[in-house]
Amino acid sequence: MAFSSVPGKRSISTGIYHPRERIQALRENTGAWGLLPLPSTPLFGTDGIRGRFGDLLTPALAQQVGYWAGQVLRNTATGPVIVGQDSRNSSDELAAAIACGLTTAGLDVWNLGLCPTPAVAYLTSISGAAGGVMISASHNPPEDNGIKFFGSNGAKLASTLQAEIELGLRSGAEPAITAAGIYYQRPELVDTYAAALYQPLLTQTNLKGLRIVLDLAWGAAAQIGAEVFRQLGADVIALHDTPDGDRINVNCGSTHLGLLKTAVEEYQADLGFAFDGDADRAMAVDARGRVVDGDYILFLWGKALRERGLLPENMLVSTVMANLGFERAWQQQGGTLIRTAVGDQYVQAEMQKRGAMLGGEQSGHILSPHYGVSGDGLLTALHLATLVQQSGVSLAELRDQSFQTYPQLLQNVRVEDRDRRLNWQECEAVQNAIAQAEAEMGDQGRILVRASGTEPVIRVMVEAASADLAQTWTKYLVETVERHLA
Repeated sequence: MAFSSVPGKRSISTGIYHPRERIQALRENTGAWGLLPLPSTPLFGTDGIRGRFGDLLTPALAQQVGYWAGQVLRNTATGPVIVGQDSRNSSDELAAAIACGLTTAGLDVWNLGLCPTPAVAYLTSISGAAGGVMISASHNPPEDNGIKFFGSNGAKLASTLQAEIELGLRSGAEPAITAAGIYYQRPELVDTYAAALYQPLLTQTNLKGLRIVLDLAWGAAAQIGAEVFRQLGADVIALHDTPDGDRINVNCGSTHLGLLKTAVEEYQADLGFAFDGDADRAMAVDARGRVVDGDYILFLWGKALRERGLLPENMLVSTVMANLGFERAWQQQGGTLIRTAVGDQYVQAEMQKRGAMLGGEQSGHILSPHYGVSGDGLLTALHLATLVQQSGVSLAELRDQSFQTYPQLLQNVRVEDRDRRLNWQECEAVQNAIAQAEAEMGDQGRILVRASGTEPVIRVMVEAASADLAQTWTKYLVETVERHLA
C-alpha cells in the first residue's frame, strides 16, 4: 500500500512507498517539517503522547514523531517497526503519518491495522522488530488519540529514548533521507497474537459451562475478543463487538460498567469482563453485579501463583491507588505489596528491579511476565476465568473470600490548561487544602491528588475508614481544585 499525496488520504497500490513525495506534499499543505508549536511541558506522559486530535495531536506532529522515533530506534535494534491502531476515526490518519515518518527514517513498517495494544507489544517481542507503535488513546473519549512506543523487547520504550525523540522533534531539523523503508500490510499477524492468548491454556483447562459477558467497548478487541474465549469453550455474550470510532469507550468498557452489570444479570451469566479502547486492561463483574477491579484480580491471581510456587517472595507490585484493604489483607497472607507512582511503566520498572512476577493497577492493567510482555486485558480476563473454573466456586465466592475494601472515592477535575495542570503542585490553595484534610483524618485515611498522564484532568482520591469521611474531604478538595485550577 502506498500513500497518496493528500495528507490523511491513502490509495491502494503495489510496490515501494516513496516518502519524498509525501514530504513534499506535507510541506505544501501542512508545513509538516517546519518547527511545530509544542507545549513547554514534556510531550510524553505516562503512556506516550496523548491529546485531542487536531489540537496537540495532528498528522504533522505524528509524521515528525515517526521520523525522530525512527532515528532513535534504528540506533538500538534492527528490523521493521510494527504499527497497530484502535478504532478511532483519527487512527487511520495518524497511523499513516507515523508510517510515513518511520519509512522516511529508512525503517520498514509492518501495519497490523486494528488490534489491541498488547498485540503490538507481543509481536514486536517475537519478530525481531526494532520497535512497535500503537495509535490509541486507551480509555479516553473518541475525540482523543495517542501514540505509544515499544522497544524491541515489547516493553514500553525507555523514558531516555522518549526524551531523545522529543529532543529531535523540538529541534525542527529537516529530515535526512537516505534509503526509504517499505510499508507492508500484515493483518494476519493479529491471528498469531490471538492464538498465543488461548493456546497455552488449552492444556490446562477449558471454560465449558461458564457463561461470560464481554464488553468490547467498540474498540481494538472488537474483532477477536469473543473468539479467544470461544476457543476455550466458553458461552460468550458479546457487547459493543464491532469497531466504531464514534462510540469507542462511550458509556461502555472498563470505565463504564453499568451496561456490563445489567447484561450479566439479564443473561444470568457467571461473570463478565469489560475492556478499554485498546484492550490493555480489564475489569470484571461477578454474578451479583459487583466490580472485581485490579486490586481483587491481583489478590486472587497472586494467591493462585503463590500456591504454585510462581510468586517470588510473595511479592505484588501496585500503585499508590491500591486500596488499603487489599494491602492489609495481602500482608495477612504473608505477602508484600510494593507501591509505585501511577502508570504501568512505573509498575513494570519496579517489577523488573525486584524480580516480581505479578503487578498492576486498580484500573485493571495487570502485568504478569510468566505469560506476557505487557499489560493485556484479554490475557488477564482469560486467566481469571480459568482461575474461577479451576477453583470450583464462583467469582462472587472468590471475591467474598478475599478482602473488604476501604471506602475510596476518586473524582476527576478537568483542567484544559496543560501547564497549569502539570504544575498544579505550585498552587498554594490546593496544597493548604490537602494539608488540612490530612491533618483532620490522621491515620483514618489517606489522600492522593495528581495530574493524569493520559487525560486533561487532575485526579482527587480520598480513602478513609468511613464513607462519610471520604465523601466530606473529596467534596472539599474537588471544590478547591475547581476554584483555583479548572
